[in-house]
Amino acid sequence: MTKPEQVTDACAEHGEGPVWSASWGGLRWVDMLAGDMLTLRDDGSVARRHLGPSLAALRPRAGGGMVVALEREFALLDDDEAEVRPLGELWTNPEVRMNDGGCDPQGRFYCGSTTFAGTPGKGSLYRLDPDGSASVVLPAVTVSNGLAWSPDGATAYYVDSHTQRIDALDYEPQLGLSARRAVVHIDAAAGIPDGLAVDADGHLWLALFGGSAVHRYTPDGRLDGRVELPVTQVTACTFGGPGLDQLYITTSRLGLDPAAEPEAGAVFRADVGVIGLPTAAFAG
Repeated sequence: MTKPEQVTDACAEHGEGPVWSASWGGLRWVDMLAGDMLTLRDDGSVARRHLGPSLAALRPRAGGGMVVALEREFALLDDDEAEVRPLGELWTNPEVRMNDGGCDPQGRFYCGSTTFAGTPGKGSLYRLDPDGSASVVLPAVTVSNGLAWSPDGATAYYVDSHTQRIDALDYEPQLGLSARRAVVHIDAAAGIPDGLAVDADGHLWLALFGGSAVHRYTPDGRLDGRVELPVTQVTACTFGGPGLDQLYITTSRLGLDPAAEPEAGAVFRADVGVIGLPTAAFAG
């Protein structure tokens, strides 16, 4: 596949959660542990806004503004300059934080948690409904990570990094998620499964933390493509550009010697020859 190009400087300590949306004019992502939202400007520079002690994930809202997952709660912003409106803490344990998420085809926002230490079984996957209510949909996970839906909306793909897998779950709008099963097993030598995206053909694109790559898998779990990165800690990916034909990839420099990997923390872009799915917006 095409070698990716670096499109920002090493601007994030722990870049995560890239999202492309026409509603906010392009690409946004998070510097997670800094609590900052990053925006790629047209001139290639990066704008930064601090939203909380940590910022795990964000999505556009159908009526304008955005929904975000902060350290221990969901919150809304009515527009880019608006104040953050928290919706209430979901737990009080300071060792647990939000980590990654996304919206289902009906516009409900999900984000999963983990402990700062990655303690087994202490995380959960939460769902925020448009009325502002939140509930646990998957308990007892360890490092809740990538989440995306198939093109027909009938299958959700989910990563708990601790398991070294991508799991599939049946999805029905009224019943939610069910029938969880493994579809991809990742050898530990290849890296830790992190964020993921799904393209219009139903292929899965998985970022490998510690693996210097994004892998593409068929829906039945066969590896059929690889994008190699010049840094080891690859965190997440999303499709963007006017035609949704560019893969944007976030990376991390957390715990690294800057001299060893000067590009770590940058965003990269690869022309991978396929079309992605548009970002689902939060309906609330």
